[in-house]
Amino acid sequence: ACDTAKGAVARLAGVEIPKHEDTEQTVAELKARIAKTLDFIGSVPAAKLEGSEEREVVLKMRGQDLKFHGMQSLFGHALPNFYFHVATAYNILRANGGEIGKRDYIGQIQ
Repeated sequence: ACDTAKGAVARLAGVEIPKHEDTEQTVAELKARIAKTLDFIGSVPAAKLEGSEEREVVLKMRGQDLKFHGMQSLFGHALPNFYFHVATAYNILRANGGEIGKRDYIGQIQ
């Protein structure tokens, strides 16, 4: 989910995607990775995203270049992929006895 989030923002902003190694083994390390991802997203100036809905985004998947417009990339690929991974992690935690519930997934209703 972190890779999808930082990749989507970087591609839309036209900046380099930061590399984060996949070495986390504890909840604390995963929380640190989430914080690092949020820090990166927060560091991207809003001006870099202006006009990104029409910017070409190229994803390399299975040896092929998939080309999207920014809006199509965000809504057709990045957001579904992000929520797939978040929901999958939630389900794995639940299946393994993690004390996590719907409110932990959805958050506080405002």
